[in-house]
Amino acid sequence: QVQLVESGGGLVQPGGSLRLSCAASGFTFRRYWMYWVRQAPGKGLEWVSGINSGGELTYYADSVKGRFTISRDNAKNILYLQMNSLKSEDTAVYYCAKYPLEGYGTRNYVPPSGGQGTQVTVSS
Repeated sequence: QVQLVESGGGLVQPGGSLRLSCAASGFTFRRYWMYWVRQAPGKGLEWVSGINSGGELTYYADSVKGRFTISRDNAKNILYLQMNSLKSEDTAVYYCAKYPLEGYGTRNYVPPSGGQGTQVTVSS
């Protein structure tokens, strides 16, 4: 059974930083492209960042480019999102997602729905 458990969210002031983690289990993590998506209040899911299975290729939405960094540890089955210079518009529930097909992926991917998620609130 595929499980993706996000953690690391919280309340942070504008300009601050957070590091999100996503613990994966139930599938061969190292063979899948992975993504971070988010959902702001009253809005739909938005793609934030993607990474290929080996971690060599990374992609970012224009809104977070230069501030966020996606990475993965295939030995530990964990996906990360380092978020710096946070803005109020980054406030959202953040979800990690895997591409549906093993060994394949696209630059950006939005799953049909989120899972548990972790809340990030940027406010003074």
